[in-house]
Amino acid sequence: MAERDPSTSAFVVLFSSLLLLTVVVGEEVGKSGRFPLVVSTWPFVEAVRAAWRAADNGLSSIDAVVEGCSACEELRCDGTVGPGGSPDEHGETTIDALVMDGVTMEVGAVAAMRYVKDGIRAARLVMKYSRHTLLVGEWASAFAISMGLPGPVNLSSSESIKKWSDWKENYCQPNFRKNVIPENDCGPYKPKHDTETGRIAVGTSTNGATYKIPGRVGDGPIAGSSAYADDEVGGCGATGDGDIMMRFLPCYQVVESMRLGMEPERAAKDAISRITRKFPDFVGAVVAVNKNGSHAGACHGWTFQYSVRDPDMDDVQVFTVLPS
Repeated sequence: MAERDPSTSAFVVLFSSLLLLTVVVGEEVGKSGRFPLVVSTWPFVEAVRAAWRAADNGLSSIDAVVEGCSACEELRCDGTVGPGGSPDEHGETTIDALVMDGVTMEVGAVAAMRYVKDGIRAARLVMKYSRHTLLVGEWASAFAISMGLPGPVNLSSSESIKKWSDWKENYCQPNFRKNVIPENDCGPYKPKHDTETGRIAVGTSTNGATYKIPGRVGDGPIAGSSAYADDEVGGCGATGDGDIMMRFLPCYQVVESMRLGMEPERAAKDAISRITRKFPDFVGAVVAVNKNGSHAGACHGWTFQYSVRDPDMDDVQVFTVLPS
């Protein structure tokens, strides 16, 4: 079994009303004396102090989040945040980071970023200087450096390399691989063929946005955004402006709404309306299918079509959905 997930440095900075955890932010300073409020996962005291100083000195909630997470990166909180932290199975340290504005619903994120130590500041640059939501890998590094962050630098440390070496000496256990042979060794690995079963499944494939910034990831590979399935409830597929849709996880919303008793049409329309309230120029659609086989779509900004074949049909039937 793999070790627990690294201690993500997730901050909430509130200025007006209580919001949910994971870098979610408010805007206006409250008058009750309870705000600003800074909340962090784990006992990262110095990082919370940094975020509080920023908020108390009048910086925006976004800036306060960045200052808090940046402090955690510099301090290498818990040995799993920032440069010199958790190594991958090749011994290299990379960085994931995200920042989100709870008013505008803008998101900036980087993943598997190499050679740049300032993860949260890189995420802020993605939000501020691009229309994308997520950049990954070396292209995320190149973007961050082109926007002024220092790099390239080696993100490993003597501690992270020793941690990796000790892991290798323990036959690479625990690790995150599954259904492979050998099971208790460092490989090379081969797939172990098992029969896979399932009654409800979803899948996506896309080239992404035309003329995208290299390293951009849209909603296609994001579970809950482009697609989601729960055998007890149903499934959902989505298409459209992925940089916007992935901020709302519309397919997860659709499935959860159906779990609470909504019919597919209402669940689909509800998910789309949550997006359009924040982004009235948004273009996209979802199609919902419940476990009984009922289906419906909803869209905004265009006319959407989806295709269906069931045992009662002689051939595939195309359904047209008009914008709400």
